[in-house]
Amino acid sequence: MDDVFKSSDYRISPFELESALIEHEAVAEAAVVPSPDPRRLTVPKAFLVLRDGYAPSRELALSIFAHIRTALAPYKRIRLIEFAELPKTISGKIRRTELSRMEKQQRQGAGRGEREFFEDDFPELKGERPRQEPQ
Repeated sequence: MDDVFKSSDYRISPFELESALIEHEAVAEAAVVPSPDPRRLTVPKAFLVLRDGYAPSRELALSIFAHIRTALAPYKRIRLIEFAELPKTISGKIRRTELSRMEKQQRQGAGRGEREFFEDDFPELKGERPRQEPQ
């Protein structure tokens, strides 16, 4: 199966995005799949496994999004990150079809995973001040 997908009419190769992600010091493994998006048809979403000593957090997600902005062209950027275990075959290959299916189901439910972060949640990336949470 060809893993290449389209986002805003650009062809995206998950391999290139995953290679950029694992260059970040906290990322041990990465898998990129298309996530349904109303404006762009699909956007790249990364499922990440962290190295020992790192825990999922907003600060870490911000660091990874900032790293991606320096490593990839704007049309290739990861728009969503989820910290999760990756489903694998017996031989250790990542089961992308399972991740894609899970992502489609999650987007249809309009829910957000507990360990999921959207690029749009980080105004700091655009030079804006962070949003204040209501008290």
